[in-house]
Amino acid sequence: RLRKARLHVEKAIKEKKIFAVQGPYPVIRRLLRARGWVERKLPHNGRQLKQQPGDQRKQQLEKRASGGRDEQGEAVLNPRGGAQPSSGTAEPLQHPQPCDEENEGEREDEDNKEDKEQCSEDSEDIHDLMSFLVQDRVPNFLWTIRLSSVDQELLPRIEVVNRYPRLSALCTKEGLCQSLQNLPWFEQVDFNTFFPRCYRLGYMDEQEAFIEDFRLTAARSLLRLALQKVRDKPVGTEQPPESDKEPAPKAPIPQEGSVLGPQGWRRSHVSHPMLSTAGPCSSLYHQLVEEALEVCEQHLGILGHQDIDRNTPSPCRTCIDWDRFLPEYYRVAHERTRLVLGREQRERCQDLLQRLEEKLPQLSIEGNLNIWIVKPSAKSRGRGIVCATRLEEVLELAQSCTGPLVRVCEWVVQKYVERPLTIFNTKFDIRQWFLVTDWKPLTVWFYRDCYLRFCSRPFSLCHLEPVRHLCNVSIQKRYKTSQPDPRVPPDKIWSNKQFQAHLARLGQVNAWQQVMVPGMKAAILNALRCTRDQVGSRKGSFELFGADFLIGEDFQPWLLEINSCPTMSPSSAVTRRLCANVQRDTLRLVLDRKDDPTCSIGAFELLYREAAVSSVGLTVGLKLMVTGCSLKKP
Repeated sequence: RLRKARLHVEKAIKEKKIFAVQGPYPVIRRLLRARGWVERKLPHNGRQLKQQPGDQRKQQLEKRASGGRDEQGEAVLNPRGGAQPSSGTAEPLQHPQPCDEENEGEREDEDNKEDKEQCSEDSEDIHDLMSFLVQDRVPNFLWTIRLSSVDQELLPRIEVVNRYPRLSALCTKEGLCQSLQNLPWFEQVDFNTFFPRCYRLGYMDEQEAFIEDFRLTAARSLLRLALQKVRDKPVGTEQPPESDKEPAPKAPIPQEGSVLGPQGWRRSHVSHPMLSTAGPCSSLYHQLVEEALEVCEQHLGILGHQDIDRNTPSPCRTCIDWDRFLPEYYRVAHERTRLVLGREQRERCQDLLQRLEEKLPQLSIEGNLNIWIVKPSAKSRGRGIVCATRLEEVLELAQSCTGPLVRVCEWVVQKYVERPLTIFNTKFDIRQWFLVTDWKPLTVWFYRDCYLRFCSRPFSLCHLEPVRHLCNVSIQKRYKTSQPDPRVPPDKIWSNKQFQAHLARLGQVNAWQQVMVPGMKAAILNALRCTRDQVGSRKGSFELFGADFLIGEDFQPWLLEINSCPTMSPSSAVTRRLCANVQRDTLRLVLDRKDDPTCSIGAFELLYREAAVSSVGLTVGLKLMVTGCSLKKP
């Protein structure tokens, strides 16, 4: 056994096939071992890994190979398969630092599973012996859940690493918001065509821009409500479906006027529909429609650059009394106050909304209730997210992150997609993988397989609890006993193939390949282009990302966020298969393809490879001068 282990280790060292895995990745471990790689196991208790002195290590190894079980041997090779530190000196591979929440992705609770998975994966002592033989070797390949836990002096010596440093510009909500605002400097693309408008509440200029956006959206929503009344439909909050009468199991019972956030119920102004005492012919609400029309006319002029020479504040801020308009709008939207619309007003509403649709690419995701979603900047897995329908709710949160000393914005607010595509009246989103193998030049690979994540209750805008609106698996697992529709799978997961079959049954067989996939590819590429200069580029590194998309009623994909280190823990039969496949194909792409450029890379396809920029050499001593004559005053 000892000889076999030594021969295998010697071959692996010669071929540079020493690897280390940190985190719950049994698939990566199994695939690398099948390729002849030898693992340098990491300690489970977070202490630094040290090299054994030569003689002591030899004695311990021989005792272990012969089946001896003394106290010293147990200290070196524990039953869980990890080498324990002993005397001597060596380079640490792991720091006992707290995890970096920005780069942690969705996996705070998965660390607890690592020991159990590694133990069940490696029951043979031969791997323990080989791991012990390479404890003084720097791994050639590292797959880690956190780059911050790796010794920064040792990191440059590892040839291939699965993480990039400094990803906050791409993988935090605040960073992505800021980066996409700068997209016009890199590409002639309007980010409003694929990213719901978003504002960082910790910056006063963006907070003021959000206030103006909220008011303008309220005015447009009022025009829709007025037209909806003309078509003899109820004005305001939709009536809850029959299936919504009973609260979800394990969920708190809602109080009237409350919104459920991930941490529990918090007060809000969303209320159950009720009729206002205002009469049906109230002149007050006739004037309200007139004010909404005036605001939208002014906004349309601004969009047409009619205000290009204006030095005064935007007329959208001053043309009406917003402190009076918004409370009356809330009564119409949330309390079903009746509106009366004349024929001329109706025609003006229709005309204005049509003209605004040509100028505002996000008009298709807006509804009648002006809902916004408030998110903590650097948290994941749906933690801390709250839906809000009133301006004062959002501004109250903003008070905690404003001021000159604030370096990182605590909250971002984003327009909620009120008109998403639903399946069986249930909201879903899409987790789409892509791989970056180089930033300079930018090289991106798109994974053709992905999966859908369903909510656990029917979609409804009059109930804003997470069970209906946040598709994160970590949120929905709290409602396992709740079934939205018998046609939705119990594990709340679909593959993209199942989704395509569903689209075919709806007569939209081409929507996936012709609208959704091209839209997701373009959104991913644009996000990468405007963040690449801020990401820590490292030759030999790569990273698998998980982008989350929401689909609109018109099948247009909307980018919500991009996750570094996306979860690979299977939550269903679909994710068990797809997560294993994407890990297998990632190793094919970053390892096998180096030796065999024609090898299979599975479901990956090249999305983009930037052309290399040739360096222009300047001759030493070259004279650079500008010739011409100066202009003289007349």
